[in-house]
Amino acid sequence: MAEKIKLNLEFVLNSSPRILFPYLQEPNELAQWFADDVNYHDGTYEFVWDDETNRAKLASSKENKSVKFKWIDDEPYYFEIEIIQDELTNDVALSITDFVKEESLEDRKQIWANSIGYLQSVIGA
Repeated sequence: MAEKIKLNLEFVLNSSPRILFPYLQEPNELAQWFADDVNYHDGTYEFVWDDETNRAKLASSKENKSVKFKWIDDEPYYFEIEIIQDELTNDVALSITDFVKEESLEDRKQIWANSIGYLQSVIGA
């Protein structure tokens, strides 16, 4: 199996951590921007994209700060979304950590950019 490389992205969002946070953790909110559908049961999130289901567990969650999901069928990989707020300007950004096969790197960057675009329209940022 090919090793994956770590991908770090940052997107500035015109929103507050309090408004943003549910969209990072709640299945209904995640389904509005992150995946085609999100199901949650017994501590497991099922993310559905184009009839493909990927299962993850919420490894950590800090309210209004960050979430980290660990892939169940793709150990040891995870993705993490962190809300970063600049103390001086109050600007808010999402910092994304993901793992991707090298040949899919540009595709994955584009997918994240599109997803964050959906998130911005959903929250009206």
